[in-house]
Amino acid sequence: MNFARAWFAIWWGLHALSFALVCLHCLQRRREATSAILWIFVSWSFPIIGPVLYLTVGIDRLPHKGFHKRKQDARLLEARKAREEALPLAYWRAVHAEDVHGIPETGLDEELSDVMDAVAPEYPFLSGNAVLSHVTGDELFPRMLQAIDQASHHIHLQSFIIQNDATGRMFMEHLAARAKSGIKVRLLYDRFGSTRAIFSRLFSRYRHIPNLEIVGWTQVSPLKRRFQLNLRNHRKALIVDGRRAFVGGINLHQGNTTRANRAPIRDYHFEFAGPIVQEVQYAFMKDWHFMTNESPDILLQDVFFPSIAAEGNSLARVLCSGPTSELKTIADVLFMAIVRAQKQILIVTPYFAPPYDILRALRSAAIRGVDVRIILPQKNNHIYAGWASRALYEELLLSGVRLFERPEPFLHAKAMIIDDRVSIVGTANWDVRSLRLNYETNVAIHDEVFANALKRIVLDDEAQSSEIELAAWRQRPQWHRLAENACSLMTPIL
Repeated sequence: MNFARAWFAIWWGLHALSFALVCLHCLQRRREATSAILWIFVSWSFPIIGPVLYLTVGIDRLPHKGFHKRKQDARLLEARKAREEALPLAYWRAVHAEDVHGIPETGLDEELSDVMDAVAPEYPFLSGNAVLSHVTGDELFPRMLQAIDQASHHIHLQSFIIQNDATGRMFMEHLAARAKSGIKVRLLYDRFGSTRAIFSRLFSRYRHIPNLEIVGWTQVSPLKRRFQLNLRNHRKALIVDGRRAFVGGINLHQGNTTRANRAPIRDYHFEFAGPIVQEVQYAFMKDWHFMTNESPDILLQDVFFPSIAAEGNSLARVLCSGPTSELKTIADVLFMAIVRAQKQILIVTPYFAPPYDILRALRSAAIRGVDVRIILPQKNNHIYAGWASRALYEELLLSGVRLFERPEPFLHAKAMIIDDRVSIVGTANWDVRSLRLNYETNVAIHDEVFANALKRIVLDDEAQSSEIELAAWRQRPQWHRLAENACSLMTPIL
């Protein structure tokens, strides 16, 4: 009996201590009350398990002083600034100064540019870019493989998911072939998103090939007191010879291609030529430097950042965001774009559970007469995400926001078009995970021609969709409401 009491006392002592530590950590900095209360509830209700969950998936930001990523980014930036007296880095600065005068001096564009200057000072607005849209892997993959096969110096590829299937193996074989021919290849994948490929030993088959470096991104390192499984690198980018870049939502797996009468996932990806490629390259280099600690003397060589003549008429700017930043760059830009929109906002996203300020901005825009339309998948690949999105439908519909659900194939695209002039595209979804937890890369594009071309793609998806009507929506079964609200409770921590 005394032995049982002793173990009971130890158990509850550990529970009380771990609960107190979770509470202390939650209160060390201000976070949303619903998120903090939910984690405190989980930590108390599920002894030991609750605190472990908080440690691995509940911490959405890492300490300022001890976070290695911030230090590595600062180190690379200092090295970049030290080289700004020589090309190509002085070229970035010169083009930035020139392009500020190319932005209209009044209206949405100038105001958005000012916001971006404040939240993304490392990445200037650059003119002279050409942007080409690709829909599905059927369109994208041949272009990417062609660029890889034509590389003359280096290939940098980054993806959240690389599967050990026909598509993943095809890309690995092309990369390996180029590496064997003497081209330097750097491959960065997210270890969470590409878990299946790791366990099936896809990457290990290629690690012996000269000139091919393969690195997995992870925030988990018990020796360095990092346990954040929840902080993932969701970026997807290919840069070839510092002159062509691809950025968007398409991962490297066969679900993005047509197979046996099965349509590919509906997704958007964008091909860039022009000076903006240098900024995509620099974003990749920051992540690579963090994971490998490779010297800036190597990563900032001129061969990786060649001077590029104008390729088109688009103004473009890279927007990178992640939990290491005090400012949530992409979320801030989306919010300001919504607030300043005057006529129309078109949004396409697979997951819609944004922070409350963005949700309120959308409702406010619709109330003041802006045509706000959001296109979502009818059937979500993550069931809880679909239910959580639907929990927001009624208040959006009451405000005048128009909602559309696209039937299969699954809609995984991410895009926003404001007033037929400014487009924001890339890897970030409209949910808390992308806007606060993941490392993401979006590109803001000021170009009416491109905006209207992208709008035609978005309107095609709208035409394939069913619009949600308020009266019909209110007639849904009661159990749907319960499921929606239950999943919505988990939004702050998922």
